[in-house]
Amino acid sequence: MARSESALSRSALARFGFTDLTSSAAAVQELSELVGLDGALLLNGAVAADPDSAAEGMLRVARRDPAILRSLLDDPETRKIVWRVFGASTGLADFFLRHPEQLSILTDTGPLVPSSATLRERLLDAVGAVDGVAAHSDETAWVALRIAYRRSLAEIAAIDLTTPEPATRIAAISAALADAAGAALEASLAVARAKVAETVPAEQVVLTQLAIIGMGKAGARELNYVSDVDVIFVGGSLDEDVLEEGRAIDIATRLARETIQGISGIEVEPPLWEVDANLRPEGKQGALVRSLASHLAYYDRWAQSWEFQALLKARQIAGDEALGEAYLEAVQPKIWSSAARENFVDSVQRMRERVTEHVDPEDAPYQLKLGVGGLRDIEFTVQLLQLVHGLTDPDIRTRGTLESLDALVAGGYIGRADAAIFAADYRTLRLLEHRLQLKDLTRTHLMPRTNEELRVLARATGLADSAKGVWELWERVRREVRDIHTRLFYRPLLSAVAGLPEEERTLSTEQARDRLAAIGFRDPAGALRHIGALTSGISRKATIQRHLMPIMVSWFGDGSDPDYGLLSFRRISERLGDTSWFLRMLRDSAGAAEHLTTLLSSSRYVGELLEWIPESVAWLDEMSRLRPRGADKLDEEARAIQTRHGSVTSALKAVRALRRRELLRTAMGAVLDVLSIEELAAALSTITDITIQAALRAVRREVVPAEEDDFEFAIIGMGRFGGAELGFGSDADILYVYDANGVDPERAQTLAKQLVAGLREHLTDNKVPLDLDADLRPEGRNGPLVRSLAAYTEYYRRWSVSWEAQALLRARGVAGSPGLTARFMTLADSIRYPVDVEEQGLREIKRIKARIEGERLPRGADPHRHLKLGPGGLSDVEWLVQLLQLQHAHAVPELRTTSTLEALHAASDAELLTEEDAELLREAWLLASRLRSAITLRTGQTTDVLPWDRHELDAIGRLLDYPDRSANDVEEDYLGTTRRARRVFENLFYG
Repeated sequence: MARSESALSRSALARFGFTDLTSSAAAVQELSELVGLDGALLLNGAVAADPDSAAEGMLRVARRDPAILRSLLDDPETRKIVWRVFGASTGLADFFLRHPEQLSILTDTGPLVPSSATLRERLLDAVGAVDGVAAHSDETAWVALRIAYRRSLAEIAAIDLTTPEPATRIAAISAALADAAGAALEASLAVARAKVAETVPAEQVVLTQLAIIGMGKAGARELNYVSDVDVIFVGGSLDEDVLEEGRAIDIATRLARETIQGISGIEVEPPLWEVDANLRPEGKQGALVRSLASHLAYYDRWAQSWEFQALLKARQIAGDEALGEAYLEAVQPKIWSSAARENFVDSVQRMRERVTEHVDPEDAPYQLKLGVGGLRDIEFTVQLLQLVHGLTDPDIRTRGTLESLDALVAGGYIGRADAAIFAADYRTLRLLEHRLQLKDLTRTHLMPRTNEELRVLARATGLADSAKGVWELWERVRREVRDIHTRLFYRPLLSAVAGLPEEERTLSTEQARDRLAAIGFRDPAGALRHIGALTSGISRKATIQRHLMPIMVSWFGDGSDPDYGLLSFRRISERLGDTSWFLRMLRDSAGAAEHLTTLLSSSRYVGELLEWIPESVAWLDEMSRLRPRGADKLDEEARAIQTRHGSVTSALKAVRALRRRELLRTAMGAVLDVLSIEELAAALSTITDITIQAALRAVRREVVPAEEDDFEFAIIGMGRFGGAELGFGSDADILYVYDANGVDPERAQTLAKQLVAGLREHLTDNKVPLDLDADLRPEGRNGPLVRSLAAYTEYYRRWSVSWEAQALLRARGVAGSPGLTARFMTLADSIRYPVDVEEQGLREIKRIKARIEGERLPRGADPHRHLKLGPGGLSDVEWLVQLLQLQHAHAVPELRTTSTLEALHAASDAELLTEEDAELLREAWLLASRLRSAITLRTGQTTDVLPWDRHELDAIGRLLDYPDRSANDVEEDYLGTTRRARRVFENLFYG
């Protein structure tokens, strides 16, 4: 006896997980006495989620029937099962209290759940069914059915609770629970037949068909311990010559009602669960039982999208098997074509959002099933992917969530990593849900709110060691599920695939060639070869390409150059080889695939750069990455490059790569409307600034020895570069200036020339040329390439002409010595912002402008189509603004800017021209600038002439957000805008 008392000490009980030590010690002591077993023996194997509750439950049973409990607790293996079952479920403890004899099921528990056939046989035997009709029709039959069901439920629970890693057996346990529910419905139907036969001729009952279709979790064989069982009833007659269909439907309806009563009605033994038939046509307002033809007529004419989603899991679970299978066979084509309905994807997405919106805010943080990051997020995601891609792929037409995830992975519709996380989290959520429902055998989907309840849940699941641990697990799972759900459920690709015309989903070779030609491919045979190269084979890469290709080809067809787009896509795909992220991103990302097709079919400039830098496709996964990087970040990266590389050659090779990469980023942003023309110009100018600065640092390090470090050298930006108004393909106009600063003058001249030569050598880029154009230097091409500050000062003071002062209006320090740059800008200010402007100088500027218009236009070019030199073009606006700056910048400080648009705005504010005139000039300058960059983006070539070719003009227009087939609109807009600007120019410039 001393041993028993020691075993029941508070410390001993605490080690087993008891919390109410006093009451539990008394309960175990009394239990020990009732069953005649030593207390220490009773506690040997007392592993339970809630040992206090287990002891109390066993004690209540022992007080009623100690003998059967003694036999169970005396056996070491069975004792463990008893502790686990009673510690996990007060609901089952209550059942055993009502029916102690049913405890024997715990001695028969094996490692495998009972099969569907076994469960059906047990429950039909319980009601004495012969040929589908129960032996009795009174309440004793219902009670026997419910007892037999709960006995099997206890067996399943015992197997579940003794599994070392229960999450791994969720599928098997859920399937067994669904099979038990189907068996219960089958047995209840047998009783219903006997009951209805009391008032209806037996032969009519025999001829009446009633199929019970399991929906939701019951249909998918993934049922909970306590859940509504969703069903649809289908009725009919085995012989309409003997029993007409209408009469058969009436009888079937009575059978259905009695079947429901047997499961859910009030009897001595409590109801099992609700039988929910609300997923039937017309819901609660519709007939409980319909014929197969009536069901099909409804689905053809009236069914909403969500009803087909619900049918995804339909399975015959009880009743007339032939009728059930006929129903399933008939609805399958409707299920798998439903995604082609208008706005199907949007409707499914909205339905999930409505479910979330209707969750009680107080319950939302605890909602396992319906809340954010809960089971519904996983289920809706999987079902939507199935319905959309199941249009053409029968291999993913499965019912269960886990098996469907496996099928989607095998088909390449979802990544392995995402699917693995989804599956693991699904099992975790289902295990939490199972243990919560098993506790009281009640329907609940809410996480506990107290630490004690969370502690019990942690012990019941084995997923954590503490209340805090299981709550943290829940929150992590919610975050993971929501993240994947958001990425996959809202894929733009889903709506696009669902919206594909039926004729585009599967095509013969000849049909495909015709279809490609119809949507805009000029070489459909070549396109077919590219598609074949991308999709042939059995690799996962080829599988995903096969899924992507139909919609991507359609998107390429929407572009201005689908042939080049597809060719470029093939090259990029081959360059990226077997990288895992590329195709996964196109499949899963919010818009990456469509954006890539837009880029490649719209811009050869982007396509060529992407072929050289294919990893940049990753930016499309996050559109913010197409925003220009700031000058500080680019400068930091450029300096880091120089730190890593010892030689000027290797350093500037890396800097040129940096420049190409950032040009590509900017081009992608421009094509996809991430950037305005002003942002584009600023970004291109910054990239050029950083490139020249890095190049000068690297070359100087090699050319100028340490002892001559006082030598100063600077680069001054001129023209559109100086104004930070570069477009794609623009040259970088510059001046080179140096100051010996104590170094021998001849040596300084030599160093300056070497720096210039080094810059020209190392900035040469055959892929994306960077032309450093020094033609705006004093004396133009006839003057020295590089001068000292003193030489510039002497020249500008003595010999400079008006156009050279005009050129200095755009001068801006770009690279090199800050002190020298500042001194040069002081010199420039004294020239470009004169107190008085000589009339002769102004006349000379106007004369030069007129001469340029006549002489510098390309031979045979239409002046009205020349974006730079043509009437109302860039040159007109810039020369007018610069004339105003020369005349008034000394008196109007706001005019002292290198930016054309800023100066135009300042001139308008100073009333040097009207707001209306300023706006006309601004519109012309912006449109010409946008067209100039668009031409380069489209063709990969630089030109200042608006093309005549209507296809090219249309393609350029689409880059500027014109609708398709807008070549005439582009042309008319440009000619009209520049015509109006020219009138303003002539009035103000020539007077």
